[in-house]
Amino acid sequence: MSEGSPVGRGLMGRCPQCGEGALFAGYLKFAPNCMFCGIDFSKNDTGDGPAVLVISIVGILVVLPALMVELIFRPPIWVHAMLWLPFSTLLVLAFLRPFRGLWYGLMLKHEAGEAVLDRSDES
Repeated sequence: MSEGSPVGRGLMGRCPQCGEGALFAGYLKFAPNCMFCGIDFSKNDTGDGPAVLVISIVGILVVLPALMVELIFRPPIWVHAMLWLPFSTLLVLAFLRPFRGLWYGLMLKHEAGEAVLDRSDES
């Protein structure tokens, strides 16, 4: 087993359990299972959590500089579009895969899963 936590391994795109196999089969698609330890990646779903986190971070990283550029230089709107749309798109594409792996690593570390309704107390 390689060194590191499941969170760090997930962030690097490796199997959170063993650190040897690949977590992803495509850009954002999880592999069906780890080739080394055999853990099934399909039993947990990260949902929208990583996307919300990435959108929030990228929003801060783009809006603050955009406001500073507007206040200092007052460029036309097309300059903002040419600057900030590609920049924000590249940041989202760069952050989404590592954060999805990180989220999966956190789920594995804390044994989190899909929520289920417990009806055992109802009569």
